[in-house]
Amino acid sequence: MVPVVDLSRRGRELASEFAATVARVVASGVRLLGEETAGFEHEFGEWLAGARDSSANAPEVVAVGSGASALQLALAAVGVGPGDEVIVPAFTAVPTASAVCALGAVPVLVDVEAESACLDPGLVDAARTARTKAVIVVHLYGRPATLPSTDLPIIEDAAQAHGAVADHRRSAAVAYSFYPTKNLGGIGDGGAVATGDSALADRVRRLRVHGMTEQYVHEDISQNFRMSEVEAAWLRLSLGRLTADNARRRAIAAHYRASAPDLRWQSPHPAHVYHLCVMRSASRQLVREGLAARGIATAIHYPLSVDDQPAYRHFAATPRPESRAWAAECISLPCFPDLRDDEIDHVATALAALTEQPDAACASPGL
Repeated sequence: MVPVVDLSRRGRELASEFAATVARVVASGVRLLGEETAGFEHEFGEWLAGARDSSANAPEVVAVGSGASALQLALAAVGVGPGDEVIVPAFTAVPTASAVCALGAVPVLVDVEAESACLDPGLVDAARTARTKAVIVVHLYGRPATLPSTDLPIIEDAAQAHGAVADHRRSAAVAYSFYPTKNLGGIGDGGAVATGDSALADRVRRLRVHGMTEQYVHEDISQNFRMSEVEAAWLRLSLGRLTADNARRRAIAAHYRASAPDLRWQSPHPAHVYHLCVMRSASRQLVREGLAARGIATAIHYPLSVDDQPAYRHFAATPRPESRAWAAECISLPCFPDLRDDEIDHVATALAALTEQPDAACASPGL
């Protein structure tokens, strides 16, 4: 079976080098907020500047415990608190909205664009009220979204978009995730806030350690959001491969799309880093069954829009038809850097046999 993702391939490749790194971390006696974390923050900031950032200086990076933590702390740093509203796309991973709720704020769910699956910037003004304090824009699947024209603080959710953000000074902050399957995936959970605002970066650093400014002196009420030294060490090992990995993802997606141009794909973008390569079909189950019969695994990201999630239905307000359409039709294909060429060709051949009426194709010898 061609997998959607297989972390063991990269794990085997890096196992010996990582074992030596862990031994060094263990021998140092430092487990949290040491040289590995500081080194990763600096190196990731430099990589972001070299990858896409249009400014001359690298953004400040603050490593935290997860991508959801990065969103939560970025929102807290711009002043979001209990009773405030934050505009969020209705089609995204749930942590985008749960980060808002963790602060006692209310996610205001708005629809996405039909072609990109990203927040429709034209709907932001209509969703705004006197209580709106921020907007979260999600670069879904690794495709850069269009930022709305607004005076509200914008937090960019780049959990799936390492290398796709053009300028880390155009918004208040950019939140990254290092969940193991991400373009820059960790050995466990991890995240980071990247920003051009030094005061905001300082506030996030304080909030990640219980609001502490010096030993046992706390100026803010907060929890623990630290990244471990072992996690930072793994990320430093992986970071050197990220540019080539993103290029590989783009090449895989380009091959699929060229092989089946008539399928319904997420709209292209030159900076897309293809954390996920996603197509759409109104006959999703038939398509997935046909590909599985050919030995190709698929996944769904995501089967429900946020407002259709049981825990979030009470946030539903205006209709969001595009979000529900994406949730009903999206199919994630195998797309990760360690796919073999023969596996990529096999998927491309199968995709070429698909049509928007897949019944016949799925029953044919070609699929």
